[in-house]
Amino acid sequence: MSLAAEPISPLMRTASRSVQRAVSELRRGDLVMLQGGDGRALLVRAAEMTDAPALALVRQIAGGEPALVLTDKRAIAAGILAQAVEPAHADPMGAGTVVVAPAQGLTPDLVRVLADPTRPGSAQAVQPAVRPFPSAEGEALLLVKLARLLPAVIVAEVAADRADEVAGRNDLLTVRGADVQAYQAAGESTLRQVVEASVPLADAENTRLIAFRAPDGGVEHLAILIGTPDPAQPVLTRLHSECFTGDLLGSLRCDCGAQLRGAIREIAAQGSGVVLYLAQEGRNIGLMNKLRAYRLQDAGVDTVDANLMVGFEADERTYLPAATMLKALGFNAVRLMTNNPDKLAQLARWGVQVVDRVPHIFPANGHNIAYLRTKAEKAGHLL
Repeated sequence: MSLAAEPISPLMRTASRSVQRAVSELRRGDLVMLQGGDGRALLVRAAEMTDAPALALVRQIAGGEPALVLTDKRAIAAGILAQAVEPAHADPMGAGTVVVAPAQGLTPDLVRVLADPTRPGSAQAVQPAVRPFPSAEGEALLLVKLARLLPAVIVAEVAADRADEVAGRNDLLTVRGADVQAYQAAGESTLRQVVEASVPLADAENTRLIAFRAPDGGVEHLAILIGTPDPAQPVLTRLHSECFTGDLLGSLRCDCGAQLRGAIREIAAQGSGVVLYLAQEGRNIGLMNKLRAYRLQDAGVDTVDANLMVGFEADERTYLPAATMLKALGFNAVRLMTNNPDKLAQLARWGVQVVDRVPHIFPANGHNIAYLRTKAEKAGHLL
């Protein structure tokens, strides 16, 4: 079941490297220069890493006032926007983008209140620009999402014909917006097997773990192969997004741990199958942002609205990695253990035949009953 390593082109390697380095720069609180797909150039800094000296540095380099870019989900939750922003023309990167540029300028306190829903304060007097913006602002938001930071960025436009000179003079890394847009799908569609080892489990002794990674060295996913599935038959399959709190700590806030262990037990009882353990913590918003969503849930917000209030979609996951892994293992048809119709639709979209849906339901407890009800009522899960 090994997957031969596919060569990665020098162009793709360079593009991936620039995005990964930009992600690292943002996570360290540094600036990057974004050359947008719309021909514009933006200085970009993660909002959650911004303080007074950081704002002053942006003003100094750009020679003008910076702005704060939010998703429309976050702007609505902050009370400064009434409705979602539609894309401009045919450019989807302009969708959901809101720019805040107060006449009196940004302050660290205003940035924190607008970017982070767990911070106290109000900014309802702020009037954002609500028209759909070109793709550069949307690419900046996508870049900070890849960094697993809050989906909010400080930006300042630089004349496109001066961008290289400004970046060089200030030792800033430059990243192309087109590379940011292509990065995630490129990695998810080129996953390849890195290593395979026997790992006997308490509920499934005949188990092997197969680790997958993209050629650019990005995100890693695991296949938990139980028994010896027959590729000529539909394979009993579970797609499981990693959940540190549920899988490892046994959190009662969700049903993730029960679903993971239940899938392993059921597949072992049936004789063979596979669990794909996907690196998509918190419906792919990352652990830190999931904990922010938990803070909001502590205040009475449900699991769907909490993700929206942090600034993300209700579910940021794509199941292209799962489809890529299944095909690499030789499994083109599956019996899918799921309550989530989106998994069925996405696997079919990526070329994996779902022969049957196998319900995967576990008893609620006093801590997760509202969570499960919300998944059924708002996310369409078949519970």
